[in-house]
Amino acid sequence: MTLEHIHDKEQLREYLKEEAIVLFKHSSTCPVSGAAYAEFTKFTESHPEFPSVYLVVQEDRELSNIIAQDFHVKHASPQAILFKNGDVAWHDSHWNITQSALTKVLEEK
Repeated sequence: MTLEHIHDKEQLREYLKEEAIVLFKHSSTCPVSGAAYAEFTKFTESHPEFPSVYLVVQEDRELSNIIAQDFHVKHASPQAILFKNGDVAWHDSHWNITQSALTKVLEEK
């Protein structure tokens, strides 16, 4: 499965039908987010079978806000969220987003 940039609630809703997905909230202007995005893409490359999506907060602000509101996850950027069975199972932000952290969470959850 390839990494997909999602833009709206309908796309997210389709992905939430999967047993589990990882969503990455990315800021295109933040160097910390750039580093986290690099780690996230390493994770997706090492787990191509696992559904992984991202949004860019500057472009997809409405979706980012919907996620924060509907799933009660305070907005951060960068931020990674693991959804299992349509609900948040884990989330973290900033320097805590690494390939190894994402892999560990996937294995534990």
